[in-house]
Amino acid sequence: MTDTPAPSALWPAPLADGPVRASVTVPGSKSVTNRALVLAALSAEPGWVRRPLRSRDSQLMADSLRAMGVGIEETVSSSSAGDGETGEAWRIIPAALHGPATVDVGNAGTVMRFLPPVATLAAGDIRFDGDPRSYERPLGEVINALRALGARIDDDGRGALPLTVHGGGALEGGTVEIDATNSSQFVSALLLSAPRFNQGVEVRHVGSNLPSMPHIRMTVEMLRAAGAQVDTPEAGGEKNVWRVTPGALLGRDMVVEPDLSNAQPFMAAALITGGTVTVPDWPRRTTQPGDALRAIFTEMGGSCELTDAGLVFTGSGKIHGIDVDLGDVGELTPGVAAVAALADSESVLRGVQHLRMHETDRLAALTAEINALGGDVTETADGLRIRPRPLHGGTFHTYDDHRMATAGAVIGLAVRGVLIENVATTAKTLPDFPRMWADMLAGTGTGTGTGTGAGA
Repeated sequence: MTDTPAPSALWPAPLADGPVRASVTVPGSKSVTNRALVLAALSAEPGWVRRPLRSRDSQLMADSLRAMGVGIEETVSSSSAGDGETGEAWRIIPAALHGPATVDVGNAGTVMRFLPPVATLAAGDIRFDGDPRSYERPLGEVINALRALGARIDDDGRGALPLTVHGGGALEGGTVEIDATNSSQFVSALLLSAPRFNQGVEVRHVGSNLPSMPHIRMTVEMLRAAGAQVDTPEAGGEKNVWRVTPGALLGRDMVVEPDLSNAQPFMAAALITGGTVTVPDWPRRTTQPGDALRAIFTEMGGSCELTDAGLVFTGSGKIHGIDVDLGDVGELTPGVAAVAALADSESVLRGVQHLRMHETDRLAALTAEINALGGDVTETADGLRIRPRPLHGGTFHTYDDHRMATAGAVIGLAVRGVLIENVATTAKTLPDFPRMWADMLAGTGTGTGTGTGAGA
């Protein structure tokens, strides 16, 4: 593994000198890994999480669960299913959750939102703290919902971190209304722990908009795989209502899919350079939002084929603008915006007003950084309008946001002199990104980024 630049360093984004041709194995999904860790920790028996993502976000989740008493053994082993599955695995050994403990959420939305419901089941106080940016991210809906379900939480009226959950060893549960307009994680947070609530839970979303529905579907499917009974709108239930029946979760052998959203910069490289990138192990069926890249990048000028080797994506050498609603797949917005800034026509990205509350205000950040390189990006009420212009080099600030860093690297493929501030922030979900990027450009593309990286 190469050394990742320090946060204060400026990383010169490599300029592509021809079509990219590489196979890039991306690490496991942060969204799947962190949900699997929570479900395994709440199960009635030990289980396995295989091919987990090892990154800052997943390490924060594992360390937080350990602090509350859960056993997590990191090992390399073979699958008990007899399917030949080998590689890195975490054995999760559930235990009686307890405090006092302190949870460091970093700036991980899954940790700060998924674990307060878990903490209500602990005996003792669990304090939550994190990076300065985490204090600005919305958490009030989860706090208020847990209080309505019987929890005791001190947040000094902030509706945000830091806070303390006074765990009583159990939570009554029941019916609760929640406005998840700012994040689908509010719904997932309540559903994941609900089988352990005395009455389960009925979550009613009362807001006007619900972004990132694929992530809620991911939560539901993983709950069902762990033995939970979940009623959903898609299964004929009421619109925007989810019900989880109380009951024991079963220890499972869960294999984590590759993080399809983290395949985005590498696919973008093929699109921009007119090259070909293969992403091994791309699932034929998935709830991951990143699967939408196949359609989005095809409309922008590429083509793809799902083969036994994985997803083979090829750029045509031309990049077209796009008018697209990214409401369900908002995490793809920075990468799509980066490609759109290099297109031959205007793009309009819609339905992503909730990105103003992500790791940073992503709409403002993308506007500022692309325009600083000579671009023409304007914010709309719910997204971005991008009019391509010739770009020039300069510093691309990341705001401690991993997807801003990879977006800057994508632009740097076609624009000489782009310097990425704090590329080390990619360790949040894509450890060792600089080496993976260099391997791709060299045509080796062998790096998986599954190491610990510099630091979802």
